[in-house]
Amino acid sequence: MNDYVSIKGRDGVFGAYVARPKVEPASTVVVLQELFGVNQDIRRTCEELAEEGFIAVAPDLFWRLEPGVDLSVKSEEDWNHGLRLYQAYDRDDGVRDIEDTITYASTMSGSNGKVAVLGYCLGALMAFMTAVRTDVDAAVAYHGSDTEKYLGETAKLHAPLLMHLGEEDEFIPKTAQAAIKEALAKKPNATVYSYPGQRHAFSRHGGAHYDAASAALAHERTYKFLHQQLG
Repeated sequence: MNDYVSIKGRDGVFGAYVARPKVEPASTVVVLQELFGVNQDIRRTCEELAEEGFIAVAPDLFWRLEPGVDLSVKSEEDWNHGLRLYQAYDRDDGVRDIEDTITYASTMSGSNGKVAVLGYCLGALMAFMTAVRTDVDAAVAYHGSDTEKYLGETAKLHAPLLMHLGEEDEFIPKTAQAAIKEALAKKPNATVYSYPGQRHAFSRHGGAHYDAASAALAHERTYKFLHQQLG
């Protein structure tokens, strides 16, 4: 069963999309959006996680700026709209909202109390920030732009972290990728996978740079990781 819920956070109420598995209780994965909001792609990702046996919860990260954003990756106007929101987004406030979502997810009906975060682009950066600033059980990050700017917080990483990087990502320069790999190589609970020839958002359903083989491999690794960390 899929539905929209309201989460009462410390700074206000915001919405979230929820997809549920056939069998509960289950572990929960908090899915963190790109700059397009909780759109069709994010909802489909939630539904795929539910098929894997997880409860998936995708909070509206842009609620402080513009609640209910649902943009298309194929529209230039929507891209520009999303970029404006991305640039205005307060990442520190975002971590608070994600932490509130984790609290909600750990106690919601059907949850067994274990929670991971999984994000794409902006959401991947937020997954990393959440992993170093909160007590989340695990984190997965797909092509997180600007992650290199927060590597000074890596020492605080306690949750297991899985990261996916496309080697030809136009938004994450090779120097940034090298810095990320170097910093996380010092953490035994962090794993970084690189995908040769892949550009940004290579795993996005129907995206311009979607690559079925690399996406399938990344998802296989993600599901295995989540099952290992959450049970």
